[in-house]
Amino acid sequence: MPYVNVKVAGPLTKEQKSALADKITSALEEVAGKHPKSTYVVFEEIERENWAAGGKLLTEI
Repeated sequence: MPYVNVKVAGPLTKEQKSALADKITSALEEVAGKHPKSTYVVFEEIERENWAAGGKLLTEI
C-alpha cells in the first residue's frame, strides 16, 4: 500500500490536488505496478512563513 505525503509551500486548489493525486497514483501504477485503489496521497500545505530555503523564509524570498 503506497502512502505518498506531498508537502507544498502555500495552498493548492482542489483542482490542483485532484490532478496531482491522479498523476502520482498513475505513476505508481505504471512504474511500480501498484494498484490505484491501494495508493494513498496526502497533501500538507505549509504556510510560507514556516518554510525556509537557503537560510531564508519563503516569505522573505
